[in-house]
Parts: sequence; structure tokens; C-alpha cells
Amino acid sequence: MHILITGGAGFIGSHMADYHIARGDTVHVVDNLSTGCRSNIAHLLNSPNFHFSKADLLVWDKLQSAIEAADRIYHLAAVVGVKLVLQDPVRVMSTNMAGTERLIRAVHKGGGNPQVVVASSSEVYGFNEAEAFDENCDLVLRSGGRLRWSYAVTKLADEYLAFAYARKYDLNIAIARLFNTVGPRQSGVYGMVVPTFVHQAVRHQPITVYGDGQQTRSFSDVRDTVTALDLLASCPAASGEVVNIGNEQEITIEALARLIKERAASRSELHFISYHEAYGEEFDDVSHRRPILDKLRALTGYRAQWVLRDTIDEMIALEIQIIESAS
Repeated sequence: MHILITGGAGFIGSHMADYHIARGDTVHVVDNLSTGCRSNIAHLLNSPNFHFSKADLLVWDKLQSAIEAADRIYHLAAVVGVKLVLQDPVRVMSTNMAGTERLIRAVHKGGGNPQVVVASSSEVYGFNEAEAFDENCDLVLRSGGRLRWSYAVTKLADEYLAFAYARKYDLNIAIARLFNTVGPRQSGVYGMVVPTFVHQAVRHQPITVYGDGQQTRSFSDVRDTVTALDLLASCPAASGEVVNIGNEQEITIEALARLIKERAASRSELHFISYHEAYGEEFDDVSHRRPILDKLRALTGYRAQWVLRDTIDEMIALEIQIIESAS
């Protein structure tokens, strides 16, 4: 099978590439390296089954030929991370929406109807007050703090682009609403909480918890996420559907910080800071985010293999290796 991964030098994308190379597939990664890193795919560059194109999806002149060669496409390219969303909302909007529309239009033009998975986000659920979210929940975005919701709006637009093209042209497109994904290679540079806490804990620095730390999240190991994406792409019944992908175990951010401190045997203290102090402006955060995965399981039989503690232990070990190799 020939696999095309947009954003394939990023955190999830590079693990997706690993997964398919290990299965013997041919993988073509395209990434502009704005947030992705060549180091994430360096171990694959000499593989005869791997090809990398450094390119911007918005203007790449080989997009059509790459799509026509693909049996399956994972569209993961996007501007992500709270800090980037607040710093450059114009880039977020243009890249995330225009890139998706250009890719899906090329899929239609190519006529081959490959399996396509478009990555959306749990951010689209916004301030829905349900204890956990299934795919039929209302999507609730507040009228204030509009730039804070730039990313969610683009992901929702991507979903509707996918729905529109799939329905009008009978394309084989599934939409994956990804909840918080964590694991090796994830960077804290753009505001991702687990790698940030791991980085601080291993160095015995203050662990910075935003707000009161009682907001909850549900974290899925990237290798479970990759498996779920593969199962979704392989499922004909998922075409034209939106499906949650994540983990149902919920934890407060304060408890997460304390767990990471414990697993790292860290001397760090927890340091609570306001959102204004963290981002330089007021920030409207959601109190909880937990998926209901009944639809994913019904369609694919998916079962998670990783627990958060084990993922954290691996990330801590890798962070220690980084420190030791630099010394």
C-alpha cells in the first residue's frame, strides 16, 4: 500500500510513518517543517520505502501527482498548539482551512478515490457541559475570546469540507476527532502540557500549572492513536463519518503534574500561574474534555494498549537521555 501523510514530520505524523514502514508499506511524507522536525523522521530517510518532500501544502506543485499515487492519505498537516494559535491566528486559519480544501479538491480531481482520514480535534466541542462527548454532542463556542477559538473553527471547517466533498463526489473520507495525544517526540514548545511538565520535572524546575489545575483532560498514547487511525481508514463504514479517537481515562492537570513529579523522582514544586501570565492575555479554558469511544469501538473493534503512567515513564527516560547526551 502507498501511504501519503501530510504533516508527516510532526509528532503524530512521524509515528504514523513508523507504523506503516514497519508493515512494509511505501510512505510519502510531506511537511514544511514549520512545526514538524526532520529529526522525527531522520531514522526513516534511508529506507527505500520512505520518501520525504519538504513543501508547503498550500503551494506544492506536486500535490496532485502525490495524491494520485496514494492508496491512503492521512491529512495531519495543521498549525497546532495554543501559543501558536494566539500568536498567529491568520496563519492558523489560512493553513488549516485552505490546505484541507486544496487536498480534498485534488483527491476529487485525481479520480482514484483513495482512503482518506482528515484529522479534526476535540477542541470543536468547546464549552459543551456534558460530562463526556460523543460525536452527536452540540459544539459550543463562546462569542468572546474569538482568536482563542481560531483552531477549533478551522477544524470544524475542515470537517464540513470533508463532509461536503464526500457527499457530493462519493469520496472515501473519514473524520477523526483527536483528543489529547501524548508520547515520544512531542514537544512542549507550543504549549503541550505533558512534555512541558516532563521537561520541568526532570530538570527539577518549577512545574507550571495554569489556572487552578482542576481542569481535566484525557490523554491517549500516540501509538494507540496511530492504531485507531489505521483502523478507521481501513473501515468502509467510517466513510463520511466523524469519529472520536482518544482515551476515556480522565485526570486533572494538577494530578498530572504530581504524577509526573512522582514518576521522575523530581524535587520540583508545583507553581500555579494565571492564564494571563502564561499567554500574555486572558484565556478562556474548558473545564473538561473526555471522549466517548463507543462509535470507534463499534466500527473498528479498537482497544487501547497504553496507560498514561507507562507513556510518562517512557517520556521521562527519553528526556533524561537528552540531558545526558548534552552533558
